[in-house]
Parts: sequence; C-alpha cells; structure tokens
Amino acid sequence: MHLHFLQHVPFEDAANIGLWAADRRHTTACTRLFEAEALPSLDAFDWLVVMGGPMNVDEHDAYPWLVAEKQFLRDAIEKKKYILGICLGAQLAAEVLGGRVTCNREKEIGWFPVRLTDAGCASPILAGLPECFLAFHWHGDTFAIPPGAQRLAESHACQNQAFSFGGHVLGLQFHLDYSAESIEKMLHHCGDEVVGGPYIQPAAALRQSSSQTSATTKLLFQLLDSLQTQWSRRTDG
Repeated sequence: MHLHFLQHVPFEDAANIGLWAADRRHTTACTRLFEAEALPSLDAFDWLVVMGGPMNVDEHDAYPWLVAEKQFLRDAIEKKKYILGICLGAQLAAEVLGGRVTCNREKEIGWFPVRLTDAGCASPILAGLPECFLAFHWHGDTFAIPPGAQRLAESHACQNQAFSFGGHVLGLQFHLDYSAESIEKMLHHCGDEVVGGPYIQPAAALRQSSSQTSATTKLLFQLLDSLQTQWSRRTDG
C-alpha cells in the first residue's frame, strides 16, 4: 500500500504509524501543510492519514490551508478513500461529515483509559483491541459523532473518543501513534497547556509514563493490521 500523511506542524509527524508502515513494507509520502506544500491527487495514495495539531478546526485566518484541506477531505470521503484521522485529524474528518467540533468540558492531557462502546467491541476495524486500554491524550476540543457514523469509544473526560463512517473513515481522538519522543516534542512546544485540571497530568508524570508507549505501539499495530485487512477485502472484492 501507499500511505499519504497530512502534517499540520513539524512536531506532530507520522511517529509510530510510520514505523508500522516501514515494518509492513508500505510506502509513504507526506504533505506538510505548514510549509504550503501541494495536496496530492486522490489517485496517488491508498490510505490518507491526517495527523494532529494544536490549532482548532475553524482557525482559517491563522491557517488558511485548513480550507483547502477540508475540501480535500470531502473529496476523498466522496471517493471512498480510506482515511485515518488522529486528534485534530479526527476532528477535521468529523466536521466535514457534519459533526460539530466544540470545546470539551475538560482538557485531557496524559495517560487515561479508553473504553470501547458496544459498537466499538463489534467493529471489525477495532478487532483485537481490548474493551478498555490506556491511551495518551492531548486535546481541549471534541467532535460530535457525524450523521450516519458509529461512536466506537469513550473516556471519563471525553464522551466521543472514536468514530467510524462508511467502513472507510476512522477518527481517533486519542493517541496510539505517539512515541516517547512525540511526548517530549509536545511538552517542548505545548507545555504551557500542562496546568492544573482534573484530567491534566504534570509533565513529570507524562515523562515517567512514556514507557507506556511500548504497549500503545502494540495496540496501534493491531489496529492498523485490522484496518489493512478491511482495506484488502474491499479492494479484492
């Protein structure tokens, strides 16, 4: 397969998704939107992976490329391309599908459990994931589940942690993709957000728990393998 990444800031890259792609001998490419790079043709990739970023989905004045990115996502969804959105990427996918993005009731930064819903437990895309698992979070906004989509996961701080649409769009608010290096980058660039709050862990705790990334990487590989199986069945059929 060929994966194409949409990257919003230099410090939120493909991380462990890129590691999985290399391990499975898939090819990858990237559009660095923050450098005004051109978006690819829809025929140039098999999967589109939309990464995270500190901006909000409606900050068009500060980040004018968001407008073109949203139209690109609409076109990709209409063409039934496989799309994986992470954090901001999930919010962008949800918005173009009709799900409103708003401030969450609490900021969620740190290691917190994610629980699958009944639909999540039954989803072939999430096959192999435990019903409850620890994931990394760094977000202040949340998405509403788009019309026609399934709500797949939740946490104490955030009701909507994952959704799927049409069998080819998957949005994850949480991070299985982060490496220990990813967490350090977030602390360096966005550490001012690590302030008091019921779902905000201190920087020292984030660093100490970065060993958890070995467990989340295994979960990520299971998830991406399941998604690849679904993609293969669809393309073979």
